[in-house]
Amino acid sequence: MTFTGKGASFDARVNALVEEMSDALVGFQAEDGHWAFELEADATIPAEYILLNHFLDEIDDETESKLANYLRAIQGGHGGWPLYHDGEFNISASVKAYYALKMCGDSPDAPHMKRAREAILANGGAARANVLTRFTLALFGQVPWRATPVMWLEVLLLPRWFIFHMDKVSYWSRTVMVPLMVLEALKPRAKNPRGVSIAELFVTPPDEERRYLSNPTGHWLGEIMLAFDRVGRLIQPLSPKVLQRRAIRKAMSFVQERLNGEDGLGGIFPAIANTLMAFDALGYPKDHPDYVVARKAVDGLLVFKNGMGYCQPCLSPVWDTGLAAHALLESGLQDDHPVIEKANDWLVERQILDVEGDWITDRPHLRPGGWAFQYRNDYYPDVDDTAVVAMALHRADPERYRTAIERAAEWVIGMQSRNGGWGAFNADNTYYFLQHIPFADHGALLDPPSADVSARCICLLAQMGYDRTHPAMARGLRYLKNEQEEDGSWFGRWGNNYVYGTWSALCAFNAAGEDPDAPYIRRAVEWLKARQRADGGWGEDCASYWQNRRDEVKVSTPSQTSWALLGLMAAGEVDSDAVRRGLEYLVAAPRINGKWHEEYFNAVGFPRVFYLRYHGYSAYFPLWTLARYRYLRQANVRSTQYGL
Repeated sequence: MTFTGKGASFDARVNALVEEMSDALVGFQAEDGHWAFELEADATIPAEYILLNHFLDEIDDETESKLANYLRAIQGGHGGWPLYHDGEFNISASVKAYYALKMCGDSPDAPHMKRAREAILANGGAARANVLTRFTLALFGQVPWRATPVMWLEVLLLPRWFIFHMDKVSYWSRTVMVPLMVLEALKPRAKNPRGVSIAELFVTPPDEERRYLSNPTGHWLGEIMLAFDRVGRLIQPLSPKVLQRRAIRKAMSFVQERLNGEDGLGGIFPAIANTLMAFDALGYPKDHPDYVVARKAVDGLLVFKNGMGYCQPCLSPVWDTGLAAHALLESGLQDDHPVIEKANDWLVERQILDVEGDWITDRPHLRPGGWAFQYRNDYYPDVDDTAVVAMALHRADPERYRTAIERAAEWVIGMQSRNGGWGAFNADNTYYFLQHIPFADHGALLDPPSADVSARCICLLAQMGYDRTHPAMARGLRYLKNEQEEDGSWFGRWGNNYVYGTWSALCAFNAAGEDPDAPYIRRAVEWLKARQRADGGWGEDCASYWQNRRDEVKVSTPSQTSWALLGLMAAGEVDSDAVRRGLEYLVAAPRINGKWHEEYFNAVGFPRVFYLRYHGYSAYFPLWTLARYRYLRQANVRSTQYGL
């Protein structure tokens, strides 16, 4: 198909690129209909995989040598390791990477190790690493256990109304903390068969260091929590062993109920790794069925290519499949096309209809109906995946998939929080006082509502025909408007960053039928236009999650440019100069092996702590954007009828 009139040659180039890249995306589809692109994090996950093997005495030199090659390749010019591509030195990532490389046989006198050690010592040494890193070091006997906060395993026996309860923290915190609390109670020592130590990374000898714990927020509540920790450390040895044994049984019952087959506890590496170490500490034989399945789960996260390898933090097949389906539907594939049918059938089979996951504690009368992020994670569906998948099914064939779509909408509506927004996995997970405990120095203990997730839920409901007067829609729109930043943008909790959040919000307002000329929408449009770079693209650095660095940009990226353009087009800006320049950037941007080239990280696990690079984003978001432009030009309309 070609265009006529002004800009026909450019539109023809867009059309050709849509056809080329949609064919490429189809080529990535698995035989059973799903997509699963790589999900890359920083140095900590491959480093922790190596450390896990040495804790368990399951050293695999061939695998670990490939992970070591990867760690050496991503070492920063500052000598240490960053949290994201081209990022600043991070003490925790650097300590783990150094220790892992030393486990793999790298000499401390090697130039790269010497540079890393100097950088770590210049930044205060290993004692300044975060809590989770110090837990690892305690397990290997590198620091005393007082370097970690007290974790009372016995709190698992307390009622839910108690000030701290596992139901009050996020799913990821819960699945990581429960087996970790077992380890803290038992205090096992890593096998560490090669006896590798990192005493050289401490400014003060570990046993002499007195400043391990700190107030994570600087708030007076943090000081009180530190005082509680000091008292708890004194009385913890007096706790009856019978209570500890009961708590261990309850913890392991929690773990075993949620082992989740070869997808692992919570479907995330830290929880699976802690599970394996807890099994080992409790004396499970290595051929125990639970141990075997957990080991398979962690090994299933490995990726190898070009003589290197890394360990993914988790797998993203449902997310990738839902978004890839949207991009291909936008590019012109019909609902009866085999590619779309296979994808939809695969997705429908994975809807969680019978398992009442951990979310049920906050919504006891709500029927299941969501999707998880991973292949299987039935205890932990999330509303973001659910909204994206249900919108794709609805777009393809609302009648054929009516039952699945309506169950999804029922669950999404039921998961709305009191303030009108939606969190990812939990409802009303806003126990903010818990952010002050010493363990919470990562700042991501909770799963409160966020603008981007809430926007996706509004998009789903609007696409299904819920109007703005419906209570869930009215409350959601009010929440979203209240979350707008002073400069006109929205914060992006799960993608980098304000561009992602603003794209999400503008799509929601368009789907809900809000006036595109409303002042708050115009402010968002102007913010996006002001953020456009000289090359026509958009970019936003991971450092933008620090408030004093929120405007930092290094380069334009295809993913962020796509979000900005989709947001602008949702606001009726298809014919604007900003959209044209952004499209020209995408058309000219280099492409490699069926994807736009993108090295920079494009998402966030925990702001300021853990970042991600979705390898699929550069395959389907630019395609989606170009196809959206093509559709709007063909139809001669200002914005799309779909939620996303």
